[in-house]
Amino acid sequence: MEPFRAATPNHFSLPRRISRLGELVYNIWWTWNPDAMRLFSRIDPELWEKCGHNPVVFLRQVERPKLNAVTNNRYYLEMYDRIFKAFDEYTGAGTTWFSQTHPDLRNRLVAYLSMEFGLHEAIPLYAGGLGILSGDHTKEASDLGLPFVAVGFFYAEGYFIQHITEDGWQEARYNPNKMEDLPVIPVLNEEGKPVTICVEIAGREVQVRIWEIHVGRVPLYLLDSNVESNSPSDRALTARLYSSDLDLRISQEILLGVGGVRALRVLGYNPSVWHMNEGHSAFLSLERIKELMQADHTFDQAVEIVRASNVFTTHTPVPAGNDEFALWLVDKYCATWWEQLDLTREQFIDLARHTISWGDTFSMPVLALRMSHGRNAVSELHGKVTRQMWGFLWPDRHPETVPITHVTNGVHTGTWLARRLRHLFDRYLGLDWMEHVDDLSVMERVIDIPDDQLWAVRRHLKRKLVAYIRERARQEWMYGGAHPSQVVASGVMLDPYALTIGFARRFAPYKRASLIMSDLNRLLKILNKPGMPVQIIFAGKSHPDHEQGKLLIQELYRVIKRADTGGRLVFLDDYDMNLARYLVQGVDVWINTPRRPNEASGTSGEKAALNGVLNFSVLDGWWREGFNDKNGWAIGKDIEYTDLDLQDKEDAASLYETLENDIVPLYYRLRTSDGLPGEWIARMKESIRTLAPQFSTRRMVKEYIERLYMTGMRLPESTKKTAG
Repeated sequence: MEPFRAATPNHFSLPRRISRLGELVYNIWWTWNPDAMRLFSRIDPELWEKCGHNPVVFLRQVERPKLNAVTNNRYYLEMYDRIFKAFDEYTGAGTTWFSQTHPDLRNRLVAYLSMEFGLHEAIPLYAGGLGILSGDHTKEASDLGLPFVAVGFFYAEGYFIQHITEDGWQEARYNPNKMEDLPVIPVLNEEGKPVTICVEIAGREVQVRIWEIHVGRVPLYLLDSNVESNSPSDRALTARLYSSDLDLRISQEILLGVGGVRALRVLGYNPSVWHMNEGHSAFLSLERIKELMQADHTFDQAVEIVRASNVFTTHTPVPAGNDEFALWLVDKYCATWWEQLDLTREQFIDLARHTISWGDTFSMPVLALRMSHGRNAVSELHGKVTRQMWGFLWPDRHPETVPITHVTNGVHTGTWLARRLRHLFDRYLGLDWMEHVDDLSVMERVIDIPDDQLWAVRRHLKRKLVAYIRERARQEWMYGGAHPSQVVASGVMLDPYALTIGFARRFAPYKRASLIMSDLNRLLKILNKPGMPVQIIFAGKSHPDHEQGKLLIQELYRVIKRADTGGRLVFLDDYDMNLARYLVQGVDVWINTPRRPNEASGTSGEKAALNGVLNFSVLDGWWREGFNDKNGWAIGKDIEYTDLDLQDKEDAASLYETLENDIVPLYYRLRTSDGLPGEWIARMKESIRTLAPQFSTRRMVKEYIERLYMTGMRLPESTKKTAG
């Protein structure tokens, strides 16, 4: 059976000369090609912004005269033809990096399962960093030509929209996703009916529909339980991300793991590698074992086959990020499974048993680790922490020899690089530089970019950021009923030329968002120093059920609203991919203050570095590998602490001293004869030169292929035959 490919709908009424815009909408290649996005924005810039950069909604609402106008615009049509030529060359390319490097493996497929995918702000199927990483990984797989298929969920309501009250309290609001408003394609059978699968959950059958998003050359399939034949509670199983209801959580993970396998089978796929991005999809191993046992393998034989072709990536050492279920939940939801696997209940529990302070749990990371040959953390230090954390699974091994490696996270260059910087790099690095972004010798050419041209682009991106923030504040003032103090806290008084620091991430205690506030008087002196002002922009959400995280936001917000900050502290609500792009492209310094070693990797700083923003961060995660003393600044020391209060105190002291003595003076005082901050620009170039190649998804996905996927891809086909 040939793998299924959903047909692209084209139900827009467009002039014939630009009719292919309706095709482009349904391949999100446009999300990482800024000039392709301009095909929409040039037609009606105001409507493009109003639609939240959603081309489906845009083409449905744009007025016909404006469509007709661009068909008579020679410059627009030249751009249109150029972009579709690039699109056709990309999607129809017979030669890719993977096909050239591994021509014998073109028919070996990688399946990638993740709870969330962050592809673009107009496709709200993500909560944060894990989803952004999944989206970037999928886009890079497409760029490299890797045979790759991804599976996730279609969330009817997605993650919440954040609203901050006048008192600083986070409120969660949900806005239902309308399928007809998204670049999502229904997967239909030969009779034109929806393709569905069935998954048993706690003794009842749940019907699941399948949708598809075209991600360049890669299909992303989305599972959706909002099917009319299901009960109201089952229809809501795929409504929202990351519920705190454990019954709902385990049901979702059964749907993702078991349903993911069944969806790929019904669509005709037989992957050589199954990549579990976090433990949420770990039940896929048990479903695959069941398949093999139905094909006359013993349990032990099936485990060996499954393990040899599984890859598992763990993303956090923080307990809250590692799903574990009480045994009574396993009894409720998996009671028929051990018999199907020819196991006793205790043997089944042993597959994922994790003994913690209050007793035994069924741990999804433990299940994934036991069932995978390829196991990795997401930075070098995280690898060390992970080997210590899960070393009990290999009691005969020293922690250093525990078989868990690391592949440090990267970011997708096309998605996160500012358009003007891309064109500047095209001019000085060569038009094909993005095909070689992981090549250090290519990125060396950044040194050749004239300082004045690079600085001009950076100043443009700062102005663009401040203009965007001011317009957001204006809209809040006009239509949102905001208090005047909230308008100031939203950034209406920002200076486009002042030294600007960005801090944006999830609000969790270990991320220490308030570390920079620990000596408020000292901070105020830094912010308000005559002739050398500093402004700090904060953004980020707390999980809607995490009271401590919401309290952190409230405490921060109350400080931000104080009059003596001079409007130089700002909090931007509802942090999403659109706001993230403005921030990582437009600030001068990106700050990250996790309590080491809890930041597994982090990627926001990598996005900033790509755009010439300098990192100022704790030596944790990726920055511990990237920092070379010339491409940014470190907070604190690269040491282990047992006294957390001492760690916070010393890190805060380091932060203030570096700001006062190094960062602020370097930005303002050290200018060349032509008025440029020469040493600052030198650090910017060093940052781009050293960090853009090392922390790109191009390097990252190649590393996954060579170090983790290759084992499964080279298995004989005979070992992968299943009942599917």
